[in-house]
Amino acid sequence: MVIKKIAILFSGTGSNLEKLLADLHHKTFQHCRIEVATTICNRPDAQGIEKSRRYGIEPLILDHTQYANREAFDEALVHAIRASGAELTVLAGFMRLLTPVFTQNIKALNLHPSLLPLFKGGNAIKESFDSPMKVAGISVHYVNEELDGGEIIAQRCFEKTEGMSFEAFEAKIHALEHELLPLTVKNLLDRTYHES
Repeated sequence: MVIKKIAILFSGTGSNLEKLLADLHHKTFQHCRIEVATTICNRPDAQGIEKSRRYGIEPLILDHTQYANREAFDEALVHAIRASGAELTVLAGFMRLLTPVFTQNIKALNLHPSLLPLFKGGNAIKESFDSPMKVAGISVHYVNEELDGGEIIAQRCFEKTEGMSFEAFEAKIHALEHELLPLTVKNLLDRTYHES
């Protein structure tokens, strides 16, 4: 059985990190077994650190404030990911703009809480909620130099209901994220092996 290794990058509460670990780590699928080779966090106080430890993975803390610039931080990230042997990196609530030092060296995908190419950036949920659109959703896309601009891999959407509160809207977004991100990673890695 071929083993596929992934790295997970996170910055905050780690809810998507936890779902990835629960659904994928040490799990065997049709064509491969997936292992989380490393988890990396850029904030020493992030809640997700304990979630990673619960799955027996001591996260690597790379505090971005300790680096001279974005490129130096990204260089450390690239080195750590390569050292782990991960062939795919998953950004699960990783709140950093990445430079070409990262994007040209690491195959990575990101989860974004809107139907891209609409509502890029950090306020996507609020902008999507406030928009006149009748549907909203999430996207998983490859990471490139452009913020939330890489090739879209998968999307899920739902209809906004009349009088829906922002809290209910946000909860629906997160519920979809927890479904789609692990599924997309599994499908990519399982299919990659099958086609090769």
